[in-house]
Amino acid sequence: MIRVLLADDQPLIRAGFKALLELTDDITVVGEAGDGAQAVELARRLLPDVALLDVRMPVLDGIQATRRIGADPELDGVRVVILTNYALDEYVFAALRAGASGFLLKDIEPGELLQSVRVAARGDALLSPSVTRRLIEEYVSTPPRPVSVPAGLERLTGREQEIVALVGRGMSNEEIAEHLVISGATAKTHVSRAMGKLGVRDRAQLVVFAYESGLVVPGGHV
Repeated sequence: MIRVLLADDQPLIRAGFKALLELTDDITVVGEAGDGAQAVELARRLLPDVALLDVRMPVLDGIQATRRIGADPELDGVRVVILTNYALDEYVFAALRAGASGFLLKDIEPGELLQSVRVAARGDALLSPSVTRRLIEEYVSTPPRPVSVPAGLERLTGREQEIVALVGRGMSNEEIAEHLVISGATAKTHVSRAMGKLGVRDRAQLVVFAYESGLVVPGGHV
C-alpha cells in the first residue's frame, strides 16, 4: 500500500486529490496538511511514501517544507512531489534543488495522477524528457557556475559523466541507449551507478547535478 501525505492550503483541492487517490486499492491518504509546517510535522510522524506538497502555502511554502524533509535523515524514504498550477512555475527548479523528486500540475488527469504517485513511490523522478527540456530552457539557463569541481564528480568514470550529461539534457534511458548505441539495460545500469556514486535519490537530482557541475552547459548541444 502506498501511503500519501497531502498538503495544500485549499481544503477543496485536498478533498479532490484525496477522492481521486483513494479510488484504487494500492494508494491511501494517511494525512492532510493546510500549511508547510504542518506538512513537515506530519511527514515526521506518519512517514508517508509520497508527500504531495503545494508550492505555495502559508507558514512554510512547499520549497521550504521540501528542504526540511530532505534534510531529515529519518525521512530519507519520503518522496516529495510539488503541486503547481503552471508547467513552468518559477519555483519548480528551486524545489528540485531543495530535494523534490518532481512536480505535477494540479489539472493532471486522474489516471496520470495515480500513475505518478506510483512512479514517485518507486523512487523514480516525475520529470518526463519533454518537461525536463522545458525546465532547462526556462529555468536552468543560468544556474550558479561552480568555482571548483563539485563533490562526487571525480568518482564518475568518463562514460558515467557522459550519461549524466545526457540525463541532464532530458534524455530517457531509451534515448541514451540509442544515442550511445548501447542496450537499454546498460544505459539504466550506468544511470543507477552514477546516482549511487553521487548519493542522489533520483533522476531529478541527477539533472540538477548535471547543470551545477558543468557537465551540461546551458544552450549547448548533445
